[in-house]
Amino acid sequence: MHTVWKGAISFGLVHVPVKMFSATEDKDISMKYIHNVCGSPISYVRRCPACEVDVNWEEISRGYEYEKGKYVLFEKDELEQLSAHAEKTINIIDFVDLKEIDPIYFQKTYYLSPDQAGGNAYQLLLEAMRQSGKIGIAKIAIRSKSSLAAIRVMEGCLAIETIFFPDEIRPITQVPNLPENLQVNDKELTMAKMLIEQLSTPFEPEKYTDDYREGLLHLIEQKVAGEEISLAPAKPETNVIDLMAALQASIEAVKPVATDPGPAAAAPAKRTRKPAAKKAKAEPEAEPAATDVGTATPTVAVKPKPKRRTTAKPEAK
Repeated sequence: MHTVWKGAISFGLVHVPVKMFSATEDKDISMKYIHNVCGSPISYVRRCPACEVDVNWEEISRGYEYEKGKYVLFEKDELEQLSAHAEKTINIIDFVDLKEIDPIYFQKTYYLSPDQAGGNAYQLLLEAMRQSGKIGIAKIAIRSKSSLAAIRVMEGCLAIETIFFPDEIRPITQVPNLPENLQVNDKELTMAKMLIEQLSTPFEPEKYTDDYREGLLHLIEQKVAGEEISLAPAKPETNVIDLMAALQASIEAVKPVATDPGPAAAAPAKRTRKPAAKKAKAEPEAEPAATDVGTATPTVAVKPKPKRRTTAKPEAK
């Protein structure tokens, strides 16, 4: 894996040299804009609209628009100097419980490995965090961008996940059209909980796939091979008006998948119970145990018993 960052973890007076590797990868299929007249890719040009000339990177500065059309400029050295003190250190500020962090804060995950002679300190931090059950909240600067981060243990490896600062999370009050004080129908709620229960299963990430990407790769292969592509017509959308009927239909659709093995396995049990119940009514309650054992000798009334008798007959001979 490619090293994306190199520095050290610092907590208290402990210094742990580490290397950082991206734990995830972008699987999106990249496409270019093509001029369909000649088949050439369209290029993006950095062009100044005022001077009407193309601009090289050497002539470009960073700028912040403080008023419409007015900018303050920053050179690359100025911005690098601003974050130089934090670029090479992951400074752990606090240790907290992972369950206290809402998933909305998480951004991107990286793996950390020990660097140089930092193996002992790395293993010490890893084992201490594993046994305490805590994760570290730290500050880090990656590619000149400052961020909060959570350091935790993942299968014998330290992982760091960049997280948003609180002021980067938009308040829920900005979300339009949220329902307020709406009463939920008790029957619909019960049905909804039943549906959730039937669809509940242990989390198995390997069973989830990117259907769009797989379908697009298949289309690409067909086009490269010169095959004719035929797309299936889209399913007509239906507007569900009766929520109760929709819940009932959903539960019925899930039931066969979850309960098919059950009835098949339970059917023999129901058939054998009925004869037993009839015998119990016909015979006295105190005698069935003795009579069952006694009648097992001359007749094959109980299937397990004859097996024992067949093994005994050769010994008698």
